[in-house]
Amino acid sequence: MNFIVDSVDKTVDIGLQIGKLVNRGDIICLIGDLGTGKTHITKGIAKGLEIHDHITSPTFNIVNEYKGRLKLYHFDVYRVNDPDEIEAIGFDEYIFGDGVSIVEWANYIEELIPKEYLKVEIKKLPELGDTFRKINITYNGNRYNYVKEIKI
Repeated sequence: MNFIVDSVDKTVDIGLQIGKLVNRGDIICLIGDLGTGKTHITKGIAKGLEIHDHITSPTFNIVNEYKGRLKLYHFDVYRVNDPDEIEAIGFDEYIFGDGVSIVEWANYIEELIPKEYLKVEIKKLPELGDTFRKINITYNGNRYNYVKEIKI
């Protein structure tokens, strides 16, 4: 599914819709260059999970944990130089645990991502304007069929 959005609010809204639909054990892989809106999608997902904490990218912590309707494990693996580093923090326990896992820069650790996941890829569209983004949502695994309900 492809969406063209023209504002941060619409990016957050797509995340909100995902957050209302996700289930325990879901893995959401966020792909996109710096500043494309990965953390804005995460803020929307958190809102859909009824999380009221301030959401920030865990760039230096690798993972932030939030509690809502379901637990949210928010990973940022941009600075991970070795897959062993992410495994050392208990990555498997998080993603196979009782919450929802979001992995920013998931393409950096593809070999650690299970075969079933939801992928949200965000690209800037500078030819349309500074705030325009193309959001492409794909998935592996029938558990993610719910994304067909997302509308803008």
